Amino acid sequence: MKLLLVGGGKMGGAMLEGWLNGSLTPADVTVVEPSADAAAALSRNLGVTCVADASDLGADAAPETVVLAVKPQMMDDALPAYARFTGPHCLFVSIAAGKTISYFEKHLGSEAAIVRAMPNTPAAVGRGVTVGCPNAHVSESQRVWADELLAAVGEVAWVEDEDQIDAVTALSGGGPAYVFLLAEVMTEAGVQAGLPADLAMRLARVTVSGAGELMHQSSDEPATLRKNVTSPGGTTAEALKILMADGALQSLMTKAIAAATRRSKELAG
Repeated sequence: MKLLLVGGGKMGGAMLEGWLNGSLTPADVTVVEPSADAAAALSRNLGVTCVADASDLGADAAPETVVLAVKPQMMDDALPAYARFTGPHCLFVSIAAGKTISYFEKHLGSEAAIVRAMPNTPAAVGRGVTVGCPNAHVSESQRVWADELLAAVGEVAWVEDEDQIDAVTALSGGGPAYVFLLAEVMTEAGVQAGLPADLAMRLARVTVSGAGELMHQSSDEPATLRKNVTSPGGTTAEALKILMADGALQSLMTKAIAAATRRSKELAG
């Protein structure tokens, strides 16, 4: 067994599909998934071996990597069973929000090699961004391997200062929700302007997703893309006068990111 995935839910399952489309084969992976239905689906659709509990792993199990993809509130109960794998040849990668490196060192041992990672939900369609932070025991080769694993569901960035993970959580972790809210308010504004609700929703969804794809494919800064679609004296310019008046939108977003950063710190203890 090369990799042990603990938790085959939406995020874990999305990562697994990415790995199997890359350098790993089903024989390389074992999944610990307590849900019988979810485990059966993973085995049927992806061909991986699934077990219901860590106790079902053989005594000779020695994964090179353990990816912890269970919900944060379940981590206290789940984690102790994997401490037996701690050693110089095993890398632990956690995608659980709010769980710090010191938390994992406490439960897995101070010598454990740990990468704390913060993905976001677009990872489910291979378009996420994940930020990783390694502890001092992660070797260069393990970091390269972790980068490859995380890149299976999108782009990867690294920070050396774990305190920055709270701001990462606020910006990219919660960011999809802010974009979805934008689509919501655009839809309602379209309805108020006289459009049928279904058409307003369709226009907002396609506009937001299309603009995101345009930004993804372009090397231009967002400000340049905004200016490119804004004709002086035109309708877009008139709308932007409202949105950008006195820095109101920037102020709201700055406060929102700050609030989410504070909450992330609180949840991490």
